Amino acid sequence: MEVLRVLTVGILVSWVPSIVGEEVMASTLGDIPAIYNFGDSNSDTGGIAAAFYPMEAPCGETFFGKPAGRGCDGRLIIDFVAEHLKLPYLGAYLNSIGTNFRHGANFATGGATIRRQNESWFENGVSPFPLDIQTEHFHQFKERTTDLYNQAKKPSERSNLPRPEDFSKALYTFDIGQNDIAVGFRKMSDEELRAAIRDIVDKFTAAVQYLYQEGARAFWIHNTGPIGCLPVYTVSVRNPTPGYLDEHGCVKGQNDIAMEFNGQLKDRMIQLRAELPEAAIIYVDVYAAKYGLISNAKKQGFEEAFKICCGIHENDTSIWCGNKGMRNGTEVFGGSCARPSTYISWDGVHYSQAANLWVANQILNGSLSNPQVPITQASLGC
Repeated sequence: MEVLRVLTVGILVSWVPSIVGEEVMASTLGDIPAIYNFGDSNSDTGGIAAAFYPMEAPCGETFFGKPAGRGCDGRLIIDFVAEHLKLPYLGAYLNSIGTNFRHGANFATGGATIRRQNESWFENGVSPFPLDIQTEHFHQFKERTTDLYNQAKKPSERSNLPRPEDFSKALYTFDIGQNDIAVGFRKMSDEELRAAIRDIVDKFTAAVQYLYQEGARAFWIHNTGPIGCLPVYTVSVRNPTPGYLDEHGCVKGQNDIAMEFNGQLKDRMIQLRAELPEAAIIYVDVYAAKYGLISNAKKQGFEEAFKICCGIHENDTSIWCGNKGMRNGTEVFGGSCARPSTYISWDGVHYSQAANLWVANQILNGSLSNPQVPITQASLGC
């Protein structure tokens, strides 16, 4: 399980109103009846856990009090999106037990990529549910639930099913691409990875076009975060050469590639607006929000940006969150810190609930979006 936890990049205390949590809940009820989400562990609310192994404690401890399918101590950005829109948290499509899909479904899985990879979940933590499979899952979901809804003879038989008319009114959210870059770091030179970005963006664009043909009209699209700032990459850096790290301690070359991906993704989404005249396509600069937090961690009330709450990563010892390992000849458990709300990184790869909340409060008002539209009005361009 340690290898899986290392490579499932999502890039996979009590409620903290002091970090403007009340602001997230302050939106007025909009006309968005459902959310359909596609992505990786940054927004997976239980898909990969249902398909393979459940999350292990202490994941979920801050908010849910137990593992809840999220690679985090509590809520993810997608959970705060749902709260902001006054909707229930999204159930994972792959989790069939007790799931209510009336207000949407989550097709994201930890380790997911935009392009299909020749790597397995069991060996390298790469999800077998890349973006094109996720959109195909949506197609099956829509067809099957519509049939069941129309066949139902009593209102109670429809209560857990989406209303067919809501598919065109729903918000379609994306947070994926970080794993394509992470896989590229392992398998390609920087030049090869840069050359592959166009194809990655092409396949992302094809997914949006496919959903548009399925009736989707409102899209809320996150770019990828500063992968070079993830502690999993910075903790092992020893005596870096000049220029390897930026002024805040992030791996500059990795962030440069993330920004190249983001720039091409933004250009294509702007182009796609002209090609899909009935679509409202909002591009959200999550990179700017996350990098802003990391570069001002202490001013925002967090510990140093690269400290990890859950797990042990020091010298040559790496024991991942929720796992046991050897440290100085003794078996120890990779448990969590005393105050997760003061850490940006939960486990070296995924953000803490407090950091997710901070980022959510930067993006939901639309100030980091193109065009600058708050999420409550994301469907108004349709």
